Amino acid sequence: MLSVIGWILVGVIAGALAKAVVPGREPGGFLATTAIGLIGAVIGGFLWNMFDRSGATGFNLGSIIVAFVGAVVLLFAYHAITGSRRRA
Repeated sequence: MLSVIGWILVGVIAGALAKAVVPGREPGGFLATTAIGLIGAVIGGFLWNMFDRSGATGFNLGSIIVAFVGAVVLLFAYHAITGSRRRA
């Protein structure tokens, strides 16, 4: 149970950081941010394991960084698919 709460916290933090860094408009509020972070954690974990056999686990800075990278990849893919860009 505690690990689930930890991953939700990692998802919230990673999703919020990714939404702040990636230009463009992202869908949703708190739940979408959490989903972006959690899916980003899966993507980031997959990418991390491609380069290194040990995964980042638990609620720590390494896990947040891996989830953040995955969430950024997810948001860039979302923008590429939907074609939405921030216009200055």
